[in-house]
Amino acid sequence: METDFLEDENLHELTPQAFTGSALFSRTFDEGMALVEETARYLDGPGREEQRNLPRKTAMLYAGESMRVTTRLMQAASWLLVQRAVSEGDMDPEDAQSERYRLGSKEICLGSPPEEGIETLPQMLQTLMERSDNLYRRIARLDDVLFGDKAAPLGARGAFAMLEKAFSKQ
Repeated sequence: METDFLEDENLHELTPQAFTGSALFSRTFDEGMALVEETARYLDGPGREEQRNLPRKTAMLYAGESMRVTTRLMQAASWLLVQRAVSEGDMDPEDAQSERYRLGSKEICLGSPPEEGIETLPQMLQTLMERSDNLYRRIARLDDVLFGDKAAPLGARGAFAMLEKAFSKQ
């Protein structure tokens, strides 16, 4: 039975090589690439026509949110392609851990959409916003687990360790 690495209590022991050889990676890769293609088809076709017919304020919101969706998906696809390159032996695992290949644009991709007006956007764009957000957040979690700082221990010692780390950088 396959282990769902995101739910595994031994997540801190997950290696990039174990992840990229897993069914979870294959599914995530396939899902990500399919979502990139689906989004491109929509934004270049029906989405473009829908945007033309929107009121000015809604069209501006559409433009901003479609850019955020595109940014999320390009970051996710880049990360997934790097992981596949490692899996296939085309890239050194140590290179993939460098900041250059980590998941980027988190401030844009994880930002909240405006509180007003989202419901006025075309339903398909709203769906792509939600799906791209879910994919990006899963990959961000994987990136943190595989390459990020390991979490501090739980409890008071863990809290003190986190505080010490935060204030020692000043």
